[in-house]
Amino acid sequence: MTSHPLPYYDVMRESKDSRFLRLRLVRFAQEHGIRSAAQAFSTRRKTVRKWLRRYEEDGYAALLDRSRAPKNPARPIPPSQRRRALELKRKLPSWGAQRIKDQFKLSISEKAIRKIWRAEGLLKRKRRKHKTKQNLREIKRRWKLFEQTDVDTKDLDDIPELWPQIQRNGLPLIQYTAREVTSGLQFLAYADERCLAYSTLFVELIIEHLEHCGIDIADCHFQTDNGSEFIGSWNAKNDSSFTNAIQKAGAVHRTIPPGAHTFQADVETVHRIIEDEFYEVERFDTLGDFLHKAYTYNLWFNCARKNSYKENQSPWDIVRKRNPDLPIAIIDFPVLLLDSLFALRISNKGGYDVLPHPFVPAVQLASCSQINRVMLSVIVPLPLSVNRGVGGVTPA
Repeated sequence: MTSHPLPYYDVMRESKDSRFLRLRLVRFAQEHGIRSAAQAFSTRRKTVRKWLRRYEEDGYAALLDRSRAPKNPARPIPPSQRRRALELKRKLPSWGAQRIKDQFKLSISEKAIRKIWRAEGLLKRKRRKHKTKQNLREIKRRWKLFEQTDVDTKDLDDIPELWPQIQRNGLPLIQYTAREVTSGLQFLAYADERCLAYSTLFVELIIEHLEHCGIDIADCHFQTDNGSEFIGSWNAKNDSSFTNAIQKAGAVHRTIPPGAHTFQADVETVHRIIEDEFYEVERFDTLGDFLHKAYTYNLWFNCARKNSYKENQSPWDIVRKRNPDLPIAIIDFPVLLLDSLFALRISNKGGYDVLPHPFVPAVQLASCSQINRVMLSVIVPLPLSVNRGVGGVTPA
């Protein structure tokens, strides 16, 4: 008996036309039998029977591989869901399949959503950092609520979708961000520049807001990088006004080691998220429109946006779970315009040695809480309907 010089599977891996070898296998089986063909080609009798049967039914063309996809899928994708998946992706290009499925209650799977997007050319590859960060999830989970709040700033003029709107509508250039690490709760403010005075005002208003909501500031740490907006001059002999404001409240200000940017990973993460989910998606007609939408986004982020890194809970879910006695008002921090607030503060102090702000009217205010309330009434006049039983916050 003549045997084939190479095993069947080895030859198939290297063959450009699989039908040629299968034809020889089939003819050998017709002449010498299935068992002999299996031995000669170093394969199984089941394989020989399969190709012999296909060849006898449909000839040479049947020796090609057939698709293994199901001929009649159990659940075809409904056209309405397909249209909805495409509509949402075009409106929210930076959102992934999991978030769109969860937020908009699509009935199809994440895999099916990505398949639809891929077919329409809507999937984009994001740059990934090759450096692996240490996962501190378990350590942070053991921290007390408001044990650490990271504070940082973000440039807005390097976002391509936002830059033309900044120029056209006079939108702020810098975002000031504070993020509570345990829950992920974030507070936002804006200005046209980074400076120590604005950072100090921002942290003072945050501290007053937390104290008003019943947080013991003595147990809090505020962490920043070594930017001049937080520590002042690099060769200063005394603590900055930012540090003094925190220490005056009984809290602690910590700075990260130089170059250790991963220490601020929690706040850097939300900078990427807000760019993907807000600045790249929304369009702003005026400065007021920008502030309204920023407030709405931040309220949604704190109250309703589920975080897969934190067991699919929103910041408010975590706050309520950790301390049920805290009021829901803790998530409702107004989006601040620090330039105007600072001008209001110095105009209230008066004195011949203080330069007047050129575009802010002389409004007499006495404290941070009054500034806070004025900004809330001027910038975000959205009455809230609060359902304390379920923790819901919706515009009235």
